[in-house]
Amino acid sequence: MFFDGAANFKRVEIGAVLILESGQHYPVSAKISFPCTNNMAEYEACILGIRMTVDMNVKELLVIRDSDLLIHQGEWSTKNVKILIFLHYVKKLCKKFTKIEFKHHPDKNYIDPIEVEIRDQHVYYFHIDEEPDGKQWYYDIKKFLATREYPENATNGQNRALRRLANHFFLNGEILYRRTPDIGLLRCVNTAKATRLLEEIHAGTCEPHMNKFTLAKKILIA
Repeated sequence: MFFDGAANFKRVEIGAVLILESGQHYPVSAKISFPCTNNMAEYEACILGIRMTVDMNVKELLVIRDSDLLIHQGEWSTKNVKILIFLHYVKKLCKKFTKIEFKHHPDKNYIDPIEVEIRDQHVYYFHIDEEPDGKQWYYDIKKFLATREYPENATNGQNRALRRLANHFFLNGEILYRRTPDIGLLRCVNTAKATRLLEEIHAGTCEPHMNKFTLAKKILIA
């Protein structure tokens, strides 16, 4: 099992990867909402990974990290009360294994590298496909909100699905909006408008007043 944790003034993130002898990889990650030092984050990451292996009923475990502080935790002592809590909990978890070993491997070549292929062109998606029947993707939703009528030849299951789906939309005159829990109403647009918006966004025509994650979420939801 490999693990890592990092803390800065913005956030604390931890993660671990369990690699079985068969070669299967099981990653796990989390964000911590309380203040942490880097050493505390290292322990949180280790505990996260060990608990995952316990849940998977692993009985023999090799724990690998380039952190001297934690890997030699069984040999060293500390007077830091906050660290002692983590140290005791790690030792408690270790009792759940028939064999567990901690190794220090500062050599990064011990881990197989991840190969990243660089393309000559960006993979931005500009084109939006038209619906096979020539109608917009939200046609049935908009019609149901306006008339409460179901599509012709629709099954009872399809009608129920349409009712549930329509609860997430709001019709104002001829304009249809999708409700979202955190960023308000998003206007539904046709394929031509969607294609033009994507081209403008990727070209940087209008600088958005939001972070990139929120912008991507708005595009996907819309």
